[in-house]
Amino acid sequence: MSLGKPKRKVGEALIESGSVTKEQLELALTSQADTGRRLGEVLVEQGAIGPATLVQALGECMGVPACQLRHGLIDPALLPLIGAEEAERLVALPMFLVRDELTVAMAEPQSLPTVDRLAQMTGHKIRPVLALEANILEFIRKYASGDMDVDAFLTSLSESDVEVVERESVDDGPSTDLDKMVEGSPIINLVNVALLTAIKAGASDIHVEPAKTGTRIRHRIDGGLRDLMKPPAGMHAAVVSRIKVIGKMDIAEKRLPQEGRVRIVAEGREIDLRVSSIPTLLGEKVVVRILDKQNLKVRMEDLGFRQETLLTFQKILSQPHGLVLVTGPTGSGKTTTLYSALDLLRSPERNLVTVEDPVEYQLDLINQIQVSEPIGMTFARALRSILRQDPDIIMVGEIRDEETARVAIQAALTGHGVLATLHTNDAPGAVARLDDMNLESYLVASALNGVVAQRLARTICPGCETKYFPADTVLQDADLAHLSGKSFKKGTGCQQCHDTGFRGRIGVYEVMEATPEIRRLIHHQAPTHDIRATVQRQGMLSLREEGVALAIQGLTTLEEILRITHADDIDDGAPARRAAA
Repeated sequence: MSLGKPKRKVGEALIESGSVTKEQLELALTSQADTGRRLGEVLVEQGAIGPATLVQALGECMGVPACQLRHGLIDPALLPLIGAEEAERLVALPMFLVRDELTVAMAEPQSLPTVDRLAQMTGHKIRPVLALEANILEFIRKYASGDMDVDAFLTSLSESDVEVVERESVDDGPSTDLDKMVEGSPIINLVNVALLTAIKAGASDIHVEPAKTGTRIRHRIDGGLRDLMKPPAGMHAAVVSRIKVIGKMDIAEKRLPQEGRVRIVAEGREIDLRVSSIPTLLGEKVVVRILDKQNLKVRMEDLGFRQETLLTFQKILSQPHGLVLVTGPTGSGKTTTLYSALDLLRSPERNLVTVEDPVEYQLDLINQIQVSEPIGMTFARALRSILRQDPDIIMVGEIRDEETARVAIQAALTGHGVLATLHTNDAPGAVARLDDMNLESYLVASALNGVVAQRLARTICPGCETKYFPADTVLQDADLAHLSGKSFKKGTGCQQCHDTGFRGRIGVYEVMEATPEIRRLIHHQAPTHDIRATVQRQGMLSLREEGVALAIQGLTTLEEILRITHADDIDDGAPARRAAA
């Protein structure tokens, strides 16, 4: 049996998902009639969609799993099971083997004769997955031509590509097979390749995870994890040990979590790494945080503030003393916003001091202090010491408890500018969070100058940007039902953005200024919804409204804004159409 008949037409599915417009589909159908080529190929060639979008749509129409092939998803050692010549003839590529089930990428996954032939050749149960023919042939030829000997591939790479600034020293002791494995250049180069690839891609973290079949290495780009590489089975302990040696951690201790740090030279610049290990059932998992100054944006204009919001924030920062809070979940860019504020405030005439855990980036003209809980250097203790250092501006990495909050408030009330982060969902919620820490409302009302709440939204990839029409439900959730029929922008997916349609991130900011009316509400312990209603009457846009404004400008998509914000971010009395005005 050849390729089964799709449950519905691909063009209809692409229209329904908003991936293409009717005009784009009609243009492609005209070209298809002239050339006789497949509709999907024509749409990709015309730039209407990317290969990833096409393969997903085809999979949905046929009712089979679909994927876009890339390194990390394929085990090259499985290709000899059927051989390169037969793989090209069948247009099928073995991807990975789990127990006795072999997952195979196929151009015609519903072809039963092909599936039976693969099962007979390999001796395994076959799980077919749809992939584009060109994508399959590309990887067959790539792996067949180089023989893909992993050890030889890694050995051929230069060990000097990544240089540890402060050379590690390992305590003398009895040598083990593991030590010899770590000293071998394949392991060193595998770690170097992982670091270099992640740094070049602008990743924030590298995850090295144990798996039943070997090791899985992923890196986080724009907030999402992506597969980086899959080393052969048996190398996990050696890879982890190499990373722990670089991070100056105890390679003999595998039962307890550890932390380390190191500075390396890669791509011609110094980059700080924070290393964390934790034991799991299958072995140790290691996460490496990459702190690359090249990715740090300190100019406030580059962060994503809308002009009106930026002016409000700068007005808050210009006050000579008082407390400014930056709130949001972990990984929302709060520390970057604080560094941006410090960059605006720093000058030779001011004494700026920070207390952080950890110090992520070193900045000129700023005295930065590292918190160390084991020796008693807590946020609160460091703050008290800083107050005797004649500071003008103090930055507190995070207010975690009542003691730290109370010292920060007192510093703000005694003539110092204090910047700090706090974990709350929105700007008005920061007042309730301080109240939960048992701080007197009259102190908060007097000290607080303003609050910034933020999220990070992925930005549309410029390499595959196209127009589309959001579904009516999306417009309704964004409170933009009145814009039905208006085109928005999105990315179709390309090689530059790893077929995600997004590249880079931008901040979404909600800024609440502590006006006299707001101070009165805080002083009288008004509920959060009253404070929110008041600041919105005064002109503040909620997080979702701010994000919708960015989507209307074509910087991100409405779906991305709905993903990172909550419906509660829009108050009934302040509809998002203000953002569209």
